[in-house]
Amino acid sequence: MTGNSTPDLAPQMPERGAALFAFDNSYARLPEKFFARQPPGPVSAPRLVRLNEKLARQLVLDPDRLASPEGVEVLAGNRLPQGADPLAMAYAGHQFGHWVPQLGDGRALLLGEVIDREGVRRDIQLKGSGRTPFSRNGDGRAALGPVLREYIVSEAMAALGIATTRSLAAVTTGERIMRQGLLPGAVLTRVSRSHIRVGTFEFFAGRGDTDGVRALADYAIARLYPEALESPQPYVALLESVVAGTAALVAGWMLVGFIHGVMNTDNMSIACETIDYGPCAFMDIYSPATIFSSIDHAGRYAYANQPRIAQWNLARFARTLLPLIGADETGAVEAAQKAIDAFPDRFEMTWLAGLRRKLGLVREHEADKTLALDLLERMAANNADFTLVFRRLCDCAAFGAEADEAIRGLFDDSAAFNEWACRWRARLALEERSPAACGAAMRGVNPAFIPRNHRVEAAIQAAEQHSDFSPFEELLSVLSTPCIDRSALAHYANPPRPEEIVHQTFCGT
Repeated sequence: MTGNSTPDLAPQMPERGAALFAFDNSYARLPEKFFARQPPGPVSAPRLVRLNEKLARQLVLDPDRLASPEGVEVLAGNRLPQGADPLAMAYAGHQFGHWVPQLGDGRALLLGEVIDREGVRRDIQLKGSGRTPFSRNGDGRAALGPVLREYIVSEAMAALGIATTRSLAAVTTGERIMRQGLLPGAVLTRVSRSHIRVGTFEFFAGRGDTDGVRALADYAIARLYPEALESPQPYVALLESVVAGTAALVAGWMLVGFIHGVMNTDNMSIACETIDYGPCAFMDIYSPATIFSSIDHAGRYAYANQPRIAQWNLARFARTLLPLIGADETGAVEAAQKAIDAFPDRFEMTWLAGLRRKLGLVREHEADKTLALDLLERMAANNADFTLVFRRLCDCAAFGAEADEAIRGLFDDSAAFNEWACRWRARLALEERSPAACGAAMRGVNPAFIPRNHRVEAAIQAAEQHSDFSPFEELLSVLSTPCIDRSALAHYANPPRPEEIVHQTFCGT
């Protein structure tokens, strides 16, 4: 790196005493142009809805203290814990392809950072904690529904093994906020490896502030990608790492039918975690053109478009790094373009490997991609449920053709499955595994349970309208082990009835 100084990421000794969090706040040690210091806004009557005790222990936090009246005051933003240095991060971004030079944390505050049990630095952020200098006429608050949606879906993604921000706690505020109508307010405590976004780099690049871009890149390398320091071109290595991580992330989305909904550059994490669960959703019926977001009128962020949009966003990231990569503009562009051009192959390699596992295939054969794509095309043409098809294939592999009846019924034309299944079984015969072993392996990667939109909506409605959080708790329990059959809760695997179908999802602002 060629910055003036190495980012200060060595953990500083926390103050002694009974601190709720052992904060060590490296981002707050960057120049003040990176953020605006801002205390959270107090709320009238905070009440704990959910504390993620397992995650708390992973973060070396005491769940009992977090759930205490003092802890709830902290999680609501009414009390600053010892060592906190709350700040709103500055960033910009391309929103639906259009440049917006300043966005920033308009309703979130980074309280500080902790070091978890594996030695990984984690951000602790309050979302919905009040106005900041970046609020742009918003109230800085969050409604209960979006908080519960993010808690449910982010924890489901973690259980599915997909890189994601996590939810540590949700609290209600005792206040009502105006959205489409008056809604109960809430605050989410979110955890991430970092909240730096492509848009954070764009904020400085858009101002021609190369020193700011360099300081941010040096910080990102030191914190997230220290192996890049071993490269003769560390900024190219940073770009390559983010390209590879994003390819793996989006492949993971595609393999479980997840649709982010708002893949703006300010919603794309440099840590390659799924972030900003706004109008996100999981598909029921498989269709590449599926969208749910109420603001995605042209389908820019439809399911099938996600890999292409990810590459477009990465190209915006690469552009911010060009002055750091080299003074020779032509050479810098060539190096950055080479990194960006690697995305499609990286994505397809990960995605196809995942599809092989979903189909019970270990060995690689040239025709595997054609076999997998043919199944997806038949599913799309026959209104087949994405999750159920792959889950029921597990039994078809384990028990043979006698198990096919359960999956045929998912296709409008059962013959479409029958013809494909013959070729699939011929391909399975080339594997050196017993049918039982094949079915068991498939059950480990094809979830029985996903956060189906109608189930998420039912949990939100019960909480908003009746202060009943039992559907929320039960759904979280089901989703914590997505690949394990639970006969008593088998109805959570069912697709929605016609009157239960959720056609649109909404941002929380």
